Amino acid sequence: MKAIILAAGVGKRLRTLSNGVPKCLISIGGRTLLSRHLDNLARVGIHQVVVVVGYEHHLIREASQAEPYDGTIRYLMNDQYERGSITSFWKARVEFDDDVIIMDADVLYHPTILRRLVESPLENALLMDETVQQQTEECMVAVRNERVISLSKSLPANYDCAGEGVGFLKVRRDDLLHLVDSVRPHIENGQVDREYEDALQDFFRTVFVGCERIGGLPWIEIDFPEDIQRAETEILPLLSEGANTEFALGHHV
Repeated sequence: MKAIILAAGVGKRLRTLSNGVPKCLISIGGRTLLSRHLDNLARVGIHQVVVVVGYEHHLIREASQAEPYDGTIRYLMNDQYERGSITSFWKARVEFDDDVIIMDADVLYHPTILRRLVESPLENALLMDETVQQQTEECMVAVRNERVISLSKSLPANYDCAGEGVGFLKVRRDDLLHLVDSVRPHIENGQVDREYEDALQDFFRTVFVGCERIGGLPWIEIDFPEDIQRAETEILPLLSEGANTEFALGHHV
């Protein structure tokens, strides 16, 4: 299994606090998000990482090369990094030669969250925080009959349960062609200003994708300046392994 980290974006909404560095290099508690990603991946035995870079890519390369990661890190350059994440996904398809976990780079999370996805009996799976109800622009996972039917900021008309998507997708190697085929028409039609999640509808119809519930475990997506403050004050104190023995492990949907 390999991890593909989508880290090409500019992060315009955070520029006032990030000093112009890519979002994955924002420091929380003295460590960058990228450093924490690599540490968590090593913990679950993933030793191949592909980072899709774009904005200030040289800073990401320098930072990751300085990390004591026990594995290989490769880089893919996305020249369209000012467009949607679908362009980074499309660039990453050349690495689809093994089971993969596709990861947004701008997430701070407890290590158990990644472990739950990697060790899930589900061959294709998303992570869902079932404790979150949509308030503004959360990307929501919708499930019907134990199957993911959408991952979008717009919930479908009929579903059994829903929760916020964490931003990690696990896909087995044999189903990656279906994943690419789902995204291909959007690329060919020039729809490159959207997130790759918006192009997965055909994939969910073709392939069974389940989800793992992670409600109760601490995590946050870093999109706005206030997210950095919340990450420091609310999430970071809960990230040590020992701090979360009270969290229930939960079961997959």
